[in-house]
Amino acid sequence: MAAGDAAGWPAARHRAARMPEWTRRLTRELDTFAEQNATTTLPVPIALNQPPEPLRLGPSDDAEWAAFTAETLLTAAGGLFHSLPAARRLCAAVDLAWNSLAAEIAAAADRAPEVESAVLPLRARISVRAGLGNLATGLRPPATGHDNPHYFDDAACVRAAVLAVAHAGDPRSAAELAEFDARYTQDGDGVHGARAMAAAVAAALGGAPVDDAVDAALGQLPPATEIGRNARHATRLARAADSAFELVPLLEHQIVDHVYSYGIAAAETVPVALALATAARGRVTEAVPAAACLSRVADSAPALAGALTGALSGGTGVPATWRDACRTLAGCALPRLAGTDLVELAERLADTELAAPGGQFRHDAETHTRGPDHREPRRSSRR
Repeated sequence: MAAGDAAGWPAARHRAARMPEWTRRLTRELDTFAEQNATTTLPVPIALNQPPEPLRLGPSDDAEWAAFTAETLLTAAGGLFHSLPAARRLCAAVDLAWNSLAAEIAAAADRAPEVESAVLPLRARISVRAGLGNLATGLRPPATGHDNPHYFDDAACVRAAVLAVAHAGDPRSAAELAEFDARYTQDGDGVHGARAMAAAVAAALGGAPVDDAVDAALGQLPPATEIGRNARHATRLARAADSAFELVPLLEHQIVDHVYSYGIAAAETVPVALALATAARGRVTEAVPAAACLSRVADSAPALAGALTGALSGGTGVPATWRDACRTLAGCALPRLAGTDLVELAERLADTELAAPGGQFRHDAETHTRGPDHREPRRSSRR
């Protein structure tokens, strides 16, 4: 996932958040200059007389929210919730993570003379910011995701790829856990996409080949939804293609939207990731570069494609050069995670019982939809 996150062009924009504000302002001014003077020399994030390390190739927001989710899994595996039945520990840890973050934002807003001037402890997608704001006002899932202007985006899909680690080889349970988490920030296709990504990655981690992993994802997508239609069409295109690169123009013209102002709809990025993983036959080195070619969805499609193909091919499927460049977080979305080593974090996850087939979170008969203060998920009629 981190390699895919780094491969997309938006990563440099996200990582530029670690630079002084004036460097980003200057980039905006140069962009305005290019527009007003009809020049084709376009600006890129700059360092000038500042240390350029944040602008080097590396992971950005998707990898940091994935790490946030990994920490949640580690909390669930620790002693904090040892008195709860095993299946409820994950839900309790997810609930704690979101409410703790919402409390941090509320505290920052309270300290500021006015809300607009508050220095917030994170950068996040619109859906996440809205969901956290809803939590801070006392709403609970599924209302936090339903009453949300970006309920349809793929923020929860990134998290779902990590949550699947808790249910390797069990796509259905992985999808249920992903939905529990997704309801804090999403609804409709945003939830369907999270279920699909969790199912695909869980199947892959259990040893399923690429077609079976993708079929597990498709099984979570209602046919009458936009994401369901797109995913099935994209997969048909992929299974007829000779390579991931050959598939790029077809996805660009038949799946990717060119109207909306943000390219983060789960109804586009998840089908793209599933299709490219299929056409690449599960190879990271083919799926990720192809996803990065789709510029409108390059903020998350490469990361999602990387997450699935990484689960299919294992650590050896990622070139050492990319592994070295992408293992350390910059803290551009969650500053407290700056310096986090993703390889070490993954090793900690692998060492927990929850990451082992048949581990502690499989022993309990309770479903994953019954966390503390949780209401049963409401199926949205949105399409």
